[in-house]
Amino acid sequence: MFTPSLGFALLFVSNPQKSSLFYQEILEIRPIEESPTFVMFALKNGVMLGFWSKYTAEPRVEVPAGALEICFPTEDVDALYEQWSKKHVTVIQKPTDMDFGRTFVVLDPDGHRIRVYKLSA
Repeated sequence: MFTPSLGFALLFVSNPQKSSLFYQEILEIRPIEESPTFVMFALKNGVMLGFWSKYTAEPRVEVPAGALEICFPTEDVDALYEQWSKKHVTVIQKPTDMDFGRTFVVLDPDGHRIRVYKLSA
């Protein structure tokens, strides 16, 4: 019987090592697996976050980055924004209040959107 649960999210990237360095810096964790074409991080909630070279993925990847977001909850959106801003991330949305809560959005080296949020109470 199938029990739906998210095991990992996989993003297709131009350079897995460059992505690894970027995510190590902002997430402050090290990958659990790393090769020239693939990198995997274990997030604290048990979900894995992988980065696979779009040039070696099978089947071939034919869509651009940025069509989805990976989202991370936090207790203090503004404090994390200040911390990440010092790491020279590309910001596409500064901290703002939206209908669901407080949020900001940055881009990774391939243009994947990373949303940080705190849901409204």
